[in-house]
Amino acid sequence: MSDSGKPSAETLLAHDEARNPNGAVVPPIYQNSLFTFEGWDDIDKAFDERLDSFIYSRGKNPTVKLVEEKLAALCHGEKAQLFPSGMGAISAGIMHCVNSGDHIITIKNLYGPANNFIAAYLKPKFNVEVTYVSGKDIAEFENALQENTRLIYLESPSSAVFSLQDIEAVATLAKSRGIKTMIDNTWASPLFQKPLDMGIDLEMHSCSKYIGGHSDVVAGVLVGSKEDIDAITLREYEWIGAKMAPFEAWLLLRSLRTLPVRMKQHQENALAVAEFLESHPKVQLIRYPAAKSFDQRELAAKQMIGLTGLMGFQLKTEDLDKIKSFVNGLKYFHLGVSWGGHESLIYAPAISYLKELSPDQFAGLGISLGDMRISVGLENKEDLIGDLDKALELI
Repeated sequence: MSDSGKPSAETLLAHDEARNPNGAVVPPIYQNSLFTFEGWDDIDKAFDERLDSFIYSRGKNPTVKLVEEKLAALCHGEKAQLFPSGMGAISAGIMHCVNSGDHIITIKNLYGPANNFIAAYLKPKFNVEVTYVSGKDIAEFENALQENTRLIYLESPSSAVFSLQDIEAVATLAKSRGIKTMIDNTWASPLFQKPLDMGIDLEMHSCSKYIGGHSDVVAGVLVGSKEDIDAITLREYEWIGAKMAPFEAWLLLRSLRTLPVRMKQHQENALAVAEFLESHPKVQLIRYPAAKSFDQRELAAKQMIGLTGLMGFQLKTEDLDKIKSFVNGLKYFHLGVSWGGHESLIYAPAISYLKELSPDQFAGLGISLGDMRISVGLENKEDLIGDLDKALELI
């Protein structure tokens, strides 16, 4: 029990407040499209209270609602809305905050699809302006403000280079100007960083990552105030039809039971792997908030209460044949996109970035052909270190 009298995250996620039907230790899946009513007055009342009534599963569903309540409590938010993908949550949150002709401030090393949605979709279709900043200095955000700025969109740590933004400082600046803030908090998980407590309006997670944790579900969630989430539910969620399926929600509920213990293991393994990589002669640099050489360690310690398993490092070579030999030489780190599951993965950002960006744009990201991204899973940490060590010998 915490000082506030509320249950700890471990207890919150292990138990349901309401007793399940027939004493079932696992809640049932409400795998149905609609809900029926006894009479006219009952369905009439449900439509009057449709945000919290079960009428049709494109709106609310009991299985989905249970997971949303747990995620809202875990993130210290008033309410949550699940989506069938992280991008569903990202696009809905951004569209909630901006209108045609508005201005967004965001970071340069943004998750690719989120950046494409802003720059390649909203900008030409709805004349939404965007300004990119590195995000390391609050002055950058202040200097980028315009009269039509309506949203500051953060991702801390950021994609590819894992740079941080001072979340509380950005939220304070935005509130002083009446500007909404939204953050992709997937890297840190709801356990290790609490952006809503720092003043952020909307917190987004790709539930496909640590929340799901088993690489068997694709989902996303937005968490925030009741006012914001209710508005998103009635407009972006329902009108676009981005329905969360009951079975996927049930899989997330299963995964939430073990989230705290999984994150402890991800952290323990990642710290060991990071220490190994940072001292290896064939590694140029490591990108991880706990690394001794990481230039924002102090900020990481200030706004995060734990570390996860996703990190980057740069090989001391740009010889593509040697880089391929390293990647292909790994046994336990499988080559694939995404991250946050039980298994360890490796990916070279250059594979996709070079297809999407010009050489100048790629160089502007601050990464090279030798940059690797690894998701440290739940295997034995010594096995993972040994796997990396053998593959590095091939360079």
